[in-house]
Amino acid sequence: MTTPQDLAADLVDLLDVEELDTDLYRGRRSSHGFGRVFGGQVIAQALQAAQRSTDDPKIAHSLHAYFMRAGDEAHPIVYRVVRDFEGRSFATRRVIAMQRGQPILNLAASFQVPEEGYHHQDAMPEVPAPETLPTEAELRAKDAANLPEKQRAMVTRPRPIEIRPVYPRKWFNPTPTDPVQHSWFRVCAPIGDDPAMHRAILSYASDMALLGTCMLPHGVNWTTPGFQSASLDHSIWLHEPFRADEWLLYVTDSPWAGHARGMNRGRIFTQDGRLVASVAQEGLIRMRKPRE
Repeated sequence: MTTPQDLAADLVDLLDVEELDTDLYRGRRSSHGFGRVFGGQVIAQALQAAQRSTDDPKIAHSLHAYFMRAGDEAHPIVYRVVRDFEGRSFATRRVIAMQRGQPILNLAASFQVPEEGYHHQDAMPEVPAPETLPTEAELRAKDAANLPEKQRAMVTRPRPIEIRPVYPRKWFNPTPTDPVQHSWFRVCAPIGDDPAMHRAILSYASDMALLGTCMLPHGVNWTTPGFQSASLDHSIWLHEPFRADEWLLYVTDSPWAGHARGMNRGRIFTQDGRLVASVAQEGLIRMRKPRE
C-alpha cells in the first residue's frame, strides 16, 4: 500500500531534476502518470532547473511559462537554461523544455536578493478550516463508480497533493455556477526544509483547480463529451516564504472567457492569512465539432 510519505517522497524525487551538464538538466517521468504530462510538473521541473543555475542569496520571485506541445509520459524531459542577466539585485533565466528534439514549454524566471520594502496585501477570505472539510479524494471516490474502469483508476489514484475544496465541484453532470473556487491544499506528508523545493511544489500544485474555474459558468468540464481543454500559459509571482507541506488556501476566479479561451486568476494564502503567491493562467476551452 502506498503511504502519504511514499507519495510525498516520490514528488520530491520527481522535481529533483538531474544535472547533465552546465545549464542542462533532465526531469524524470512521473511514477503515476500516463498519456499527457501534467503541466504543473513541467513548470515545476523548469523552475528547478532555473533555480539550480542561480546562486544564493537570489531566490525566485516570478515565472512566466508558455505551453507549446503536450508532453508525453513515455519519455523524460530535458531542460536547457539560458542565463540572460546576472545583476547585483536581480537575475533572469530562460528555460526551454525539450522532449524528443521538440520544445514543449518555454519559461522565463526572475530572481532577487531578498530586501525589505513597503508592504500591503489582500485579505484572505473567511472560509472553513481545512480540518473540517472532506478531501477531494473522498469526494471523487463517491462519484467514480459510474466511470469506466480506466477513467475510474485515473480519478481515484493516490496523489501527493491533498486538496480539500471549500465548494466541491460536480465532476459528473456539472451545472453552471459562479466562476469562483476556494481550495485548501498541501503536500500529503512533510518534505524537509529546502525552500527551493517548496517553491517548486507550489508551482506544481498551482496548475490544479485553476483552469477549471473558467469552465464553471458554462456547466462543462473534462468529463463532458466533446469538450477540449489545455493550459496555454501560466504565470506565478512568489511574494513571501511558505511551506508547501502546510495548509495553503488557493482562491481562484475567472473574469473572462471567449474565443475558445478562458482567463483564470489565483491567490495563495497561508493558514494564518499571509498572501504568499499570485497566479494567472489562460487556457483553451472549446467544444470540438463532431467529425462528419
